[in-house]
Amino acid sequence: MGGMALPQVAPVETPEIEEVPAEDRPWVTIVWDDPVNLMSYVTWVFQKLFGYSKERAERLMMDVHTKGKAVVSTGARERMEMDANQLHGYGLWATVDRA
Repeated sequence: MGGMALPQVAPVETPEIEEVPAEDRPWVTIVWDDPVNLMSYVTWVFQKLFGYSKERAERLMMDVHTKGKAVVSTGARERMEMDANQLHGYGLWATVDRA
């Protein structure tokens, strides 16, 4: 059995990328599409919970409906977890993640 030489890996200089470190990125609440809730109900929930205008709530609802999800709020993790819990209380499927 002949031994294979491993390639030598030289350290690569990483270019300066304007990337926000994970710990500095805000948290978001994401609402996911589901086969249960009516579009009018989802719009109503967005207006009631977040105080969004009917137009903004409808835009977000259409994103959920057509794209499968929409970011409905952004901020501190605790606040986003509270938003997700409130959305769960209205029967919507919501998760919290980094922006």
